Parts: sequence; structure tokens; C-alpha cells
Amino acid sequence: MLNFNPTKAQMDLQKKARRFAIDHVLPEAWHYDIKDETPVHILKEAFTQGLSHSDIPKTYGGKGFGIIEGCVISEEISAACPGIATSIFDNSLGMEPLILSSNEGLKKKYLTRFTKDFKLISFATSEPTLGSDVSAIRCMAKPDGSDYILNGTKYWVTNGGIADYYSIFATIDPEKKHDGICAFFIDRKWKGVRVGRHIPKMGQRCSNTVGVHFDNVRVPKEFVLAPPGEGFLLAMKTFNRTRPVIGAFAIGAARSAFEYAMDYAKKRQAFGQKIGSNQAIQFKLADMYQKIETSRLLVLKAAWESDKGMDPTLTASISKFYATEACIEVVDQALQILGGYGYTKMFPVEKLYRDVRLLRIYEGTSEIQRMVVAGYIMGGYKPVMPSLEDIPVHHAESFCEGPSARRKKVKIWRCRICGHVHYENSPPEECPYCFFPGKAFKQVGVDMKKESS
Repeated sequence: MLNFNPTKAQMDLQKKARRFAIDHVLPEAWHYDIKDETPVHILKEAFTQGLSHSDIPKTYGGKGFGIIEGCVISEEISAACPGIATSIFDNSLGMEPLILSSNEGLKKKYLTRFTKDFKLISFATSEPTLGSDVSAIRCMAKPDGSDYILNGTKYWVTNGGIADYYSIFATIDPEKKHDGICAFFIDRKWKGVRVGRHIPKMGQRCSNTVGVHFDNVRVPKEFVLAPPGEGFLLAMKTFNRTRPVIGAFAIGAARSAFEYAMDYAKKRQAFGQKIGSNQAIQFKLADMYQKIETSRLLVLKAAWESDKGMDPTLTASISKFYATEACIEVVDQALQILGGYGYTKMFPVEKLYRDVRLLRIYEGTSEIQRMVVAGYIMGGYKPVMPSLEDIPVHHAESFCEGPSARRKKVKIWRCRICGHVHYENSPPEECPYCFFPGKAFKQVGVDMKKESS
């Protein structure tokens, strides 16, 4: 049986995250957006309140929250500021390769520490010359005994300028593509690690983004998250678990934009009445609400599959690209409803508009998600209905009329080109519709045909 009821614990968590978003995030979001700076004290408060680092397994002293809980928290915080939500969630993204790895010693050493101490962990696959093509990594990890020497640059590293640790993906040989990729857990304090300047961005300005350079950084063997050949799979497993949360960012931002537009429509007067009285505005709001509700169902389905240990690859991609694209449409319509006021920095929709545009890009662009879904459609999807050429279509005149009708058994032939059905023991020499020869016909069954008198 399907059950759409959240548990009491999940409802309490939602209330807590919502209160945190309104009390701590919302009042400071615009100030730090203008400063183009991450409010680290808010990230620390999220940790103190148990809204960050909360997905560390109970085995290591954590709360053991699943992806559903991560989506609940992220939606509420993103409703106040998608950029701050990104920086809070990035700890989960940065820790996920460590949690998923088989390096038990490293997990015990660091995950137990992260439950007690406020530390920031970043995730890095992208580089200056590559984005979605993870197999094209150029950051080199040269084996040196049982250690590795790391050289290269990672780019678009969220929280990279304020992080304490990094989950880094590199390769032993770019020519090996997927088979050469490995992963490491890196301490920022190690010799040779350099952090670039904060990258100025259109939106998500409350979230720190930098490049991180590695100059002959020695990585001891105990800090290997995945050996060569296993790094790509670890990255994909990480994305499968975190992509639904990006969808949750989109839901939170879209929900706020919808609420702001609804509030404005109920109060704004034009042509002698509130604009919300116009069906055109009501239909916009209805479409916006429909997209938000649909997005949430898709996101929670993907999160549920992940928490149940199922393969969420397909649903994670669907939920991520549907929710993020729907969000942009919702925010765009909200700005349209607010008109000129929506375009100003005195109203919140302008900031949301800038913030949410990134959601279609990071953790796999919408185009990458479509490739994942298309790959499944063309290769893995199992149709329920028979092939077009096997559909047993029967024409009305082929059926016998009356109990006394004389009948004979005949074969049914279907033209594989145009679909014409022929009733005789052999196919026609030529299709009377598309003129293809008889070899284009395929037998699809046997019928009883009325004999002529």
C-alpha cells in the first residue's frame, strides 16, 4: 500500500527547519547576498541545531538521517535562501563519498569527529576545462609506493574557500577514462593545497565557490576513498543520493516565489480590483502550485528509493531535472505577477530568480539528466504493450455475423510498414495501401472469416 504520511519525527524536523529558516536565514540572506559572502555563523548554528551533518550513520554517533530528511531540511532552508541552503547541504555532499566508501578506518576517525566538531567538507569532481564529463578528469594522482602524489586543479568547489576537508576525484591516467578515476579525502592544511579567490557569480552569492589547486600533495594510502577504477562509480553513487536534495532546493525556492506572488496578487489593485481576481493571474498561480506539488512527489519518491536501498539512478535524474526546471518557470511567473516590483532588489523574487538558475547546472545539468533518462528508455525500459507490428488489429468486416454464417479459418497478416491487415492463408503480393511487397507482411494470428455464398 502507498503511504504519503510523514512520520511524527519528520514533521517535527520540518517545523524545526522551518523555524530555523525564518529566524536565522531569512533576516540575513539579502545582506550576505550583497556582500557576496557566506555567513559561516549560520552554518555553525545549523550544525548546533542538528540540521547539518545529520546524515552521519548512527554507527559513528550520528543521527542517521536519510535522504528524505535531507530533502525536508533543504526545502525549508532553501525557501529562505537557496545559496545558504547549498552551503549547509554541501557538508552532506562532501561527506557522502566517505560514508559510501569501504575505508572503515577513515570513517571511524572522521565521521565520529564530525558529529562533535563543526567542520566543513567540500566535494570536488569538476575542473576548469570540464564540467559534466566526469570521465574526462585531468587532475593527476600519481602512485608513489603505497601513497599518491596529487597535482591539478578542481573548480566550482562549493564551500571550498571555507572548508576544512575535501573529497577529491582524480585519475592515474586520463587515457583510461572511467577506469583511471580514484578518490581521496584531503585535509586543507596539507602542504601543497592552495585555495583560489571566491568566484563571483550571478546568484547563490551566499554560497562560497572557489578553485582548489594541488601542487605535489602527498596523499597517504589511508586517505584513499576509492582506488583507481572505482572512483567514477563512487561519484555516481554519491550523485544518485544527493540529486533529489537539489530538487528539494528547487521546491523550497519555488514555494516561496509562489507565496510571494500569491500575497501580492491578493493585495495589488489594478483596473479597480485586486489583480488576484483576474482569471489570468489565478491560472498562473494554479500552474505554479501544480508544478510545486508534482516536483515534491517526484523528489520524495527518489529519496524514498534511495533510503530503501533501491537503485535511484532514474528517479533521481527525473526528479532533479523536473523540479529544477519547474522551479525556474515558477519563479519567472512570480516575477511576472509582481511586475516592475519583482524586478527590483527591494523585493525577494529578484534574488530567487538569480539563485535558482544554477539548479539546472550543478550536480549534473538538465541535459545530463535527460541523457540518463533517454539511456534507460532506449536500453532498459521494458514495454508492456506488444510491438507495433505485432498488435492484433482486426477489421470489423472480418468478424462473422449470425450463428448460421459459414466460416473458414484464415491467417491474419499485418503490413509492418503501414499496418494494413490482410485475411488470407498467404500475404498479398503487394500491399494495396503502401505498395510494399508481400515480404513486408507478418503473420499475427488466425481468424474465422465468413465465406461468400
